[in-house]
Amino acid sequence: MRHLVLTAALIASVGVAVLWLQGGLDGVARWAMEGQREFQNAMAGVLRSLRAGEPGALAALMGITFAYGFFHAVGPGHGKILLGGYGAGSGVRVGPLAGIALAASLAQATTAVALVYAGVLLLGWGRERLVGAGDDILTPAGYAAIGLVGVYLMLRGLRSVVRQWRPAPHGAECGCGGHRHGPAASEVAGLRGRRDAALLIASIAIRPCTGALFLLILTWNMGIEAAGIAGAYAMALGTASVTVAVAVVAVLARDGALSWAAPLARGRALVPMLELAAGGLVALVSWQVLMQSI
Repeated sequence: MRHLVLTAALIASVGVAVLWLQGGLDGVARWAMEGQREFQNAMAGVLRSLRAGEPGALAALMGITFAYGFFHAVGPGHGKILLGGYGAGSGVRVGPLAGIALAASLAQATTAVALVYAGVLLLGWGRERLVGAGDDILTPAGYAAIGLVGVYLMLRGLRSVVRQWRPAPHGAECGCGGHRHGPAASEVAGLRGRRDAALLIASIAIRPCTGALFLLILTWNMGIEAAGIAGAYAMALGTASVTVAVAVVAVLARDGALSWAAPLARGRALVPMLELAAGGLVALVSWQVLMQSI
């Protein structure tokens, strides 16, 4: 059963990748944009109801912002290529990567809250300055950061490929009484995992969601700041529903590829090769999007 699930995830991932490269996902992007517009219009109406004190308005806002976050995440951005590439090209397990995806979405909301309230309270910025700071500064910085993480993954994968194909050195034991000359393999893996998690979360969180910025600015002007902050985090949970799914499928697809490659003589070399390819793809896509945004 597990092998069947892994194979299905692998086939689905390959199919989506082929459609994406051929432009076959344009219809999905249009559907996502239509969904965003629909829920953005509904958001404006429910905010007026909330300011008027109508019962159920806050719950309606949470549902609408969650839905907006879902549709917004289906479109470009939100680190899906980075999370998918990392899941496909590293040895991370499903649970930790899903947790990273959730944390990154919540961190994006935190960035939006910090930007809006620092801009309003400390700098006296208006709507145009706040949105401009997000679009003109933080968005390119976010794409650049994701691209740098992609380069990091690519170089790490290349180093692992070279190490696997290099003949193992032969040498005598040190005879030093059993004391350690460095960290154990499990300790190195733990440090690497925490470092990678911090890099992934930070590179995604740099770029706040534009929808969250608009919501926070509107609710500030309407005097319902707490509802705006809560809505920004509900929007982040909607975003996470997509990014977590991408992370899970990427890891399952990687495990599916490894299960099929296991009978090969050097099947274990596939992991660093996947990391090399995934890092290169992340870096390339981020560079292309960065050039379009500046």
